[in-house]
Amino acid sequence: MIRPGLCSVTFRGLDVSRVVALAADAGLECIEWAGDAHVPPGDTVAATRARELTERAGLAVASYGSYLTFEGSDEDFGVQSEAALNSARVLAAPRIRVWAARTASADVTEQPRARIVGRIQSFADRAAEHGIEVGLEFHGGTLTDEIGSTLRLLEEVGRDSVLSYWQPHQDMPAAEAVDTLRQVLPRTSTIHVFSWWPNHRRHPLAEREDLWREVFGALAAEGSDRDALLEFVPDDDPAALPREAETLRALILAGQEAAR
Repeated sequence: MIRPGLCSVTFRGLDVSRVVALAADAGLECIEWAGDAHVPPGDTVAATRARELTERAGLAVASYGSYLTFEGSDEDFGVQSEAALNSARVLAAPRIRVWAARTASADVTEQPRARIVGRIQSFADRAAEHGIEVGLEFHGGTLTDEIGSTLRLLEEVGRDSVLSYWQPHQDMPAAEAVDTLRQVLPRTSTIHVFSWWPNHRRHPLAEREDLWREVFGALAAEGSDRDALLEFVPDDDPAALPREAETLRALILAGQEAAR
């Protein structure tokens, strides 16, 4: 099953209650709550409110979209990681999204990389005690900025509870983007769905239908349960969400039919 949902960061300026209402009205099923907007790390009051409003609307918390990285001093990392984990726990999030670094993989030497790996392992073990998976953001300017480094990092960490998110890298042609997905597919938990081309120019999801039909076909053929979360819409316009959600559901269905 591929579950259609929303990243709350799509509407970072709106109140939690409005985000919930938009997702429910658009027929989506789950929300990833943003740590840099609606549920700040360590703010358990905000996390409780987001969880209660989500559940009251008949939706699920898909994940906690933290911006935790694994660099910096031990003291700073300890404080930040504990705050992020506490928010994920109060949200009752099954997964916490993290950033492996804020440095491009080509610029990280072996010793700093080993330190990052060790911190991810330790954090993942703590999260697993609470039944929470860890999802690595698949993003430029990090240790997961290209597929080789991503696969290597997953092997180095060596935890079944640590999986990868996936999204098409900016300006990458559709065929190349889908190839990165196929390579990481067995270790992928969540898909961030948007239509950017070129760079940050945002279009309706249907304008990159060729890309997303292949993506959802590959996901359906592999067969694992995953979340497909809308992240950003043209002009950040809430009125665009029903159309984008309808397109997302249609693409998921098309992928299922293609895989039969």
